[in-house]
Amino acid sequence: MSRPGRRSDRVAGLLRTHLTELLRELGDERLSTLVVTDVRVSDDLSVATLAVRSLADEPDPKKQKALLRSLSQASSRLRRGLAPRLDLRKLPELRFEYDLGHDAVRRVDQLLHEIADEQSGRKPE
Repeated sequence: MSRPGRRSDRVAGLLRTHLTELLRELGDERLSTLVVTDVRVSDDLSVATLAVRSLADEPDPKKQKALLRSLSQASSRLRRGLAPRLDLRKLPELRFEYDLGHDAVRRVDQLLHEIADEQSGRKPE
């Protein structure tokens, strides 16, 4: 008996690898700057949620939403590209979200520096 989720973890790893390659092959310059930071696949392999981030560092929420819209529109092409690369009877539905983790870390770091500057009597940068 295999551990629950083990197959979904393997599929998630394969999806991450192959989607990164496929994003480069699409020919859309904006999508080719995306990196897949995380993949979560449901245990029944029906849905894959992919966290993506732009290497061009898009802090503007409107640009992030535009990238997600472009990814959703390219979803069927991505699935067709994945089909021959994965040995699955049915490919999971692809859902995309923008990975904001890096932005949150940067903001916390900035706040900590401001607190340290205030405590030492210096003016924040």
